[in-house]
Amino acid sequence: MSAVVTPSTDAAEAGASQAVKAQLRLREMVLAGELPGGSRIAEVAISEQLGVSRTPVRSALMRLEQEGLLESLPNGGYAVRTFSERDVSDAIELRGTLEGLSARLAAERGAAPVVLREARACLQRIDELLREPALDDAAFSRYVSFNAQFHALLSELSGSPVIAQQLERISNLPFASPSGFVVVQANSPAARDMLLIAQDQHWQVLDAIESREGSRAEALMREHSRIAQRNLREALHGALSHPLPGVQLIRRRS
Repeated sequence: MSAVVTPSTDAAEAGASQAVKAQLRLREMVLAGELPGGSRIAEVAISEQLGVSRTPVRSALMRLEQEGLLESLPNGGYAVRTFSERDVSDAIELRGTLEGLSARLAAERGAAPVVLREARACLQRIDELLREPALDDAAFSRYVSFNAQFHALLSELSGSPVIAQQLERISNLPFASPSGFVVVQANSPAARDMLLIAQDQHWQVLDAIESREGSRAEALMREHSRIAQRNLREALHGALSHPLPGVQLIRRRS
């Protein structure tokens, strides 16, 4: 028997769809600098600009606050959040520490064979991409996707829901995800070299986990996060032809 769709169900689905669209568009506006860092969000104006009611806009604003792109104001409403360079660096350092712990526990406890196979297959796909002398936009996009997938599998390898949850939280912070600054490498003269180094570290940490070498696995992941730190410095202080989306929200060290 097919489910009966009531008008209220249709309305709820339409409202949820509008909220998602508003969230995506608002995030895009923040990262593109259309809503400058520190500026207050005018709910009515945003509602009119997006052509939706205030309800989905309000929902989108709450979600972007949870993501860390907005902050709530004492007297109500939201403002676009800014970040110090140290804030972002600390978030990357924390992710590296948690990923190192996850890798060590995976090695010491023994990782699930099925997840190890998935991780190995993911790295093999990255190897195929990096065999090309240069990556076009489509190939680089696939690299970013596979890179994120591998880091998610690494979190799963530890078998610890607690660590996985904390890694997900820190990776959801603006600029702290494994691919948060990887786009910088697309515009760097040494782009492919850096991707090859990162990929070698991926394989090395997987080997350490399979060999049950906990300390080595942890050290490798801590070192791996240094690439993100380097990309952060390049994004803020380098001369990039295509600035990283949202980089204007980061306050540079003097």
